[in-house]
This record gives sequence, C-alpha cells and structure tokens, in this order.
Amino acid sequence: MFESIRKHTKIAMFLLFLLIIPSFVLVGIDRSYFSGSSTVVARVDGHDITQTDWDNAHRMESDRLRREQPNTDAKLFDTPQARYATLERLVRDRVLEAAAQKMHLVTTDARLARSLQEIPQIAALRKPDGTLDAEGYRALVATQGMTPEGFEASMRRDLSLNQVIGGVLGSSFATSSQGMAAIGPMFQQREVQVMLFKAADQAAKVHPSEDELQAWYKEHSARYQQPEQVTVEYVVFDIDSVRAAITLNEDDLRTYYKENQSRYAGKEERRASHILIAAAKDAPAAEREKAQARAQELLAQLRKNPAEFAALAKKNSQDPGSAPNGGDLGFFARGAMVKPFEDAAFALAKGAISDVVESDFGYHIIQLTDVKTPRQPSFEELRPQLEAELKQQQAQRKYAEMAETFANTVYEQSDSLQPVADKLKLTVRTAKAVTRTPAPGSQGVLANPKFLQALFASETLESKRNTEAVELGANQMAAGRVTEHQAARTLAYEEVKDQVRQNFIADKAAELARKEGEAKRTAWADKPELATGLPAAMVLSRDQSQGQSRAIVDAVMSAKPDALPQWLGVDLGPVGYAVVKVIGIKPRENIDPSLLAQMQQQYTQWWANAEGLAYYETLKKRFKVQFKVQRPGVEATLDSGS
Repeated sequence: MFESIRKHTKIAMFLLFLLIIPSFVLVGIDRSYFSGSSTVVARVDGHDITQTDWDNAHRMESDRLRREQPNTDAKLFDTPQARYATLERLVRDRVLEAAAQKMHLVTTDARLARSLQEIPQIAALRKPDGTLDAEGYRALVATQGMTPEGFEASMRRDLSLNQVIGGVLGSSFATSSQGMAAIGPMFQQREVQVMLFKAADQAAKVHPSEDELQAWYKEHSARYQQPEQVTVEYVVFDIDSVRAAITLNEDDLRTYYKENQSRYAGKEERRASHILIAAAKDAPAAEREKAQARAQELLAQLRKNPAEFAALAKKNSQDPGSAPNGGDLGFFARGAMVKPFEDAAFALAKGAISDVVESDFGYHIIQLTDVKTPRQPSFEELRPQLEAELKQQQAQRKYAEMAETFANTVYEQSDSLQPVADKLKLTVRTAKAVTRTPAPGSQGVLANPKFLQALFASETLESKRNTEAVELGANQMAAGRVTEHQAARTLAYEEVKDQVRQNFIADKAAELARKEGEAKRTAWADKPELATGLPAAMVLSRDQSQGQSRAIVDAVMSAKPDALPQWLGVDLGPVGYAVVKVIGIKPRENIDPSLLAQMQQQYTQWWANAEGLAYYETLKKRFKVQFKVQRPGVEATLDSGS
C-alpha cells in the first residue's frame, strides 16, 4: 500500500487537498493555528500578556527547577499556585522593563563585561594570559540552552531591570534607634518562676477498662489508619553496575598509562634568578625605552662575564623581594609567573641567560639555575588509579548505550524484571510496606518521589506490570513492579490494642495534669501567698530559653509588661501543663556587639526589602497592571490593579 502511495504522490496530495479544504470552509480556521492561544491573562502598560506567553514562561521555569532539583516531585512544579507565581514573575519583569525603558536605564558594555567576570564559572575559564576560553564559554552557556549572544543579551536585560529596584534598595537605611525599637524585644529578659505539672506523674492514676478502651478506639479511629502500601520488586541500573561488569584488557591499561605519563608525573619545576628594571606598562614611552636600554647594558655585561649575575642583581635589580638574594626566585611551576617570563624561563637550558624579556612589570634578564624533573611513577604503582580511571571512562560510554537497552527491555518484557536483570547482570530486589510517600529512614530509590509515583500509578497497580524506566538522577535509572497491593484501611482494635491503651493513658494523664495546673494557677493568682514550693526564679529571653519549651518562652515574652507580676497557664500538650509567674523585666547587659550589629544589619535589609516592595507596588499602579485571571484559592475582583 505504501509503495503505491509513493508511486502516486501527486494524486494522493490532490485527494488530501480535496478532503481538508472543505473542512476549513465549513468550520473556519481558528487563529490559534497560527498564533497559539490569544486569551489575555494580564496587561502591563497597555501591552497584553497572553495565555501562550504564560504557558511558555511556566514551561521554561519548570524545566529550570527540574534541572536544579531533580529529586523533587514534578507535580509540585505544576500546581495552580506555582503557575500563578510564574504569572506574577512575568508581570513583574514586564513592569520593570517598562520602567527601565521610561527611565532610560541601559547597561554599558563595560558593566556587562564586569558582571560576566564576576560569575565564578566564567572566571574559571580564564587562560593564564588573561584571555577567555571561547569554546569553554560556548559550552558553558549551551548547558542553559543558550548561545553566547543570547546569554549576554539576557544578562544585559537583567542588569537593566535590576537598576530599577536597585536604586531603592541601595539607598535604603534605618537608624539605630529604629532598629533597636524593632529588635529590642529579642534581647529583653524576664524573671520568672516555672512550675511544671507533668502528665507522666499522673499516668499511674489512670486505669482504663476494656469498654473505655474500645470506646476510645472508636472515637479516635482516624489515628489508626494504615496507609495504602505495596510489595514490590525493583531493579536499579546505574553507572556503578556498568563499571562493576567491566573487565579491562592489560594492553589497554598499559596504553592508557603511556598516553597519560606526563599527567601522572606532575609538573616540572624550574629555579631562576632575574634582574628587573621596573617600568609600569602604562608609563610614558620614553620611560620604558630608558628602562629597556638599561636592561640591554646589563645584559651586555653578563654576556662577557655570566658569573657576575648575582652581584649585578643585588646592585641593579628593582625587585625588592629577590634582589637581596642575588635575584633568586626559587623553584616555580608553569602558571606561577606572568606569561612572557614563564615562556622565557621554560625555554632556557640550565645555566643559560635569556635576552631582555618585556612584561607588565618592566624588563627582565633571566638566568635558569636549576631544573627539578618530577619522578615518573611506575605502571605498577599507578595500576589501581589507572584501573579506576579507565573503568570510569568506559562505564560512562557504555552507560548511554545500555540505558536504552534497559528502558526497552523493561517495556517490551513488562510482565517480569528478570529478563532485564539477566541481560544487564542486575539484581532484582524486593521491598514490603512501600507507601506513596517515602517512609522515615528510607534510602535509595525507595526514597525517590518520582519512583514512588511510578509504582503507585493506576496502570501499574492494576496490571502488575513493570513501570517505565524512571530516571532518578545523573547516570541512574530504576524500574519496579507491584506484586501485592493493599488499600488504605483502619487497623482492627485487636491489632492496635496496646497502642490504644498507651494513647488513652497518655491523653487522660495530660488532661489530669492540665486540670491540676489550671486549679493551682487560679488559686495562686487569687492568693499569691499560697504559692509555696515554687522553683527558684530564672531569667528568660527569646535567645536564652534556659531549657524551657518554646511555648513557655512565647507566653512569657507575650505577657503585657504593665501588668506584672502575672500568673500564666501554658498547655504543653502531651507533656502536661505549666504555671508560670512572670515577676518582672530585667535590663539586658553585655550584649555581644557583633550580634547587635548583625541584627541591625538584618533589620536594615528587611526595611530595604519593604521599601522595594512598596516601590514595586507604586510602579504597578503607574503602569496600570491588570490581572485577568484569579489567584488560586482567593476570591478577588479581576481586571484591576493587583
């Protein structure tokens, strides 16, 4: 049939034309065929943001987050809240773009270059001579799916946008009095006495009957839910399993050793002395010519009597670090000296003297005094390292090939994992009581949300067939199969009888402790003289809890200072109850100045952020921001500034 179509292509095209065109005539052509969805979701400065713009921005944001957080459940990136957050960022960028354009804020080439150099990954691509490794730079930005031109345009745009809010953030300040008014309560101290009524002390008083326990179980049955769980088989395919199966050939190992001998030997080091006639690179031409002429004179003297090098260096060299030592610089490897000096030093034979060498520092005469050649480790010494490196390289190449085999086999022979295990020499593992969310203490693939999501997919649960090959991270994949599925259920009373008894006693004991504590607090508040046997007073603050629970500290620090002394009751839940007497406020002494300065700086940052947000809200009104879609979970009036 296909051969017939190929022979009669023109006729087939004509028939398709006759079938398709009438459908467009009758139904019409939707504009989305050409331009995507044109639904307007927001408007900034009179310019529309369409559904297509939003979808594209969210897809790019999701892809970025997946690259940065490969182990995070992908569903979290596509919730209504996450999508709306993308729209808000898109609106924010459009607002800042409009503001930058109106304010004529541009990024100069010099500012762009300086910002690029501040990126550590790009700075690391600098060669010894100061130039940039162009191929390395291109490869680096390619990992972000961009060309150098596109990356630089994006950087230039971001820098321009940052100027809009940056001016506000950079000029914001807060006085020390403002800071202390805000952070002062953090350092406030209060003198208290704390009396604990512990639930554990009441447990011996609780003697539940069987009927009480069963009634408790029925009332609190939600506590005894067993989540949905499965028994599974699974296999893991990773680069470690590939590497373990590799057997190296002795000849390949020796060839690898020969090809990398220079790398294992380390760097050659050279010892040199020099005479420097200093001349800054930006000095006037006449000054540099004079320095060069002086260096040539000294070189002529050395050509006649090389033994005078040290004496001439002491007398004439303008390098204060080496001149007193006769110009000796000690041993150095490549990369330690400026390039012209290094090139000349590593081109000399031992004992030879160079011609005059020009650098940014001036003019040098160099004498090579020694060469330290590193010892070459033997093949047997390096064998473990050679085997590890060569195995890793071969495993890296083979993994990509075998990964496709792994994925195809678990799909094509989906009723068992044994075929893929046999083919790739993997181990089929089993696990019981696996739940949709990682169990506490779980490790490896059973702690990976993506793998668990694949195991609990409805098709996997119903068919009991293999999951697809799930990529868990760099050079690691897994596949699983559900062998037994148990739906979520309420555990029977007999299964949890001991646990019910423990919970009943704990709750009733806490209730008794709370009642006793509340009674004491009421009595002591009415007649403080009855409060005997209270523990010694202590001083609490938010940063010095003295071992007290956060609930007690919060209650103490929230007590109104104009109503002290004051009796407080603090429910500690299953632990019991606390009665606290807040006696008074004590002045704080000897505050660590560095901590105070840090808190002041933090407050200033909070203040700057608040001013930045306020300025952004002003810009939103100025550029008439309108959201056409509703924020998830919030009932709001749309088509208005937000």
